[in-house]
Parts: sequence; C-alpha cells; structure tokens
Amino acid sequence: MTVLFVNACLRGDESRTLTLCREYLEGVEDVKEVNLSELRLEPYYGDSAAYRAQLEAKGLFDDPMFDIGKDFAEADEIVIGAPYWDLSFPAALKIYIEHAAVMGMTFHYTEEGRCEGLCRAKHLTYITTGGGQVSTMNYGYEYLCGIAGMFGIPETRFACAENLDVVGADIEANLNEARKVLAQLKATR
Repeated sequence: MTVLFVNACLRGDESRTLTLCREYLEGVEDVKEVNLSELRLEPYYGDSAAYRAQLEAKGLFDDPMFDIGKDFAEADEIVIGAPYWDLSFPAALKIYIEHAAVMGMTFHYTEEGRCEGLCRAKHLTYITTGGGQVSTMNYGYEYLCGIAGMFGIPETRFACAENLDVVGADIEANLNEARKVLAQLKATR
C-alpha cells in the first residue's frame, strides 16, 4: 500500500499537526512525503497555465509539472496534514491541489459532461490542529471532501485536535482525543 503524505505543516517540527501525522503514519512502510515548505509551488499564471492546458488537452503528461498529479492518482491512501489557518488551511495546500488537479490523470469529464475521478485511493485522511475551535467552521475539510469526490476518492476522513491555544485548556487531553480518532482510522485502513 502506497501512502502519499502531503505535509502542509509549514512550521516544521514545531507543528502539533505534524506530530499527529507522524504518529498516524508510524509503521506504514511505503510513505511518500511531499513537504510543501520545501516544494514552494507557484500558482499557474498566464503562459504557464496555457502551456499546461495545451499538454493536458493532448494527453502529454511527461512534463515534470504533472508529477504531483501522478503521485496523487497512484496513491492507495492520501494523508494531508495541515494546521487550521483562517478557517481553512495554508495557501500552499491550495496551490498543491491546483497542481494535483490534472484533467485526464486525476479526473476527466464524460461525454455527458459529468466529472469522474481517476484516483485509486480508497480514502483521503485529513489531520489538523487548531488553537481554537475548528469543528464549527472547517471550510478546509469541506473543500477537501469536494476535491476527493471530484478525484474519485470514495471516503474522506478527519481528525482534529482543537482548542490548543485556549487559556486553561488541557492541551494533552485535546491531543489525546485526536489520537483516539486517528487510532480508529488507522485500524480501518
């Protein structure tokens, strides 16, 4: 089983989200990690967007710009770790998803105009942490649910440790609640 770990924990080893991700991935032998802090992707603009669209239309996917889409399409599980920022996640993750969304590789349209996903992953697991409450306005998870559906990934799963910066909060207890959820998710791989 190949697991693609999209590491959007931009604070590196200080990240509580990254700690939970590493715990979740412990014992998995085939993990390909994509560290968005190191990757430093740029959005597609003008000429680069036009060039990409031309290659997509012709089904020419040998250009390295499509490697992210290939990794996404071929993984058996997608794990995304990202802190809860601004009701969502860091912008670097949105740009990464933009690069992964390759028509003809991660999705396509039928003759009737219906979008069909082409990814083989059985589930996308999203792990996050937040200084305050996450569950009431978690637009990042909602977005990833939509992307998973578009890419043909049938199940989207979620684990979160929230209220980690609230004065007087039991931080370890909050992290342990997320660990319980992750243990359940890990058991159903």
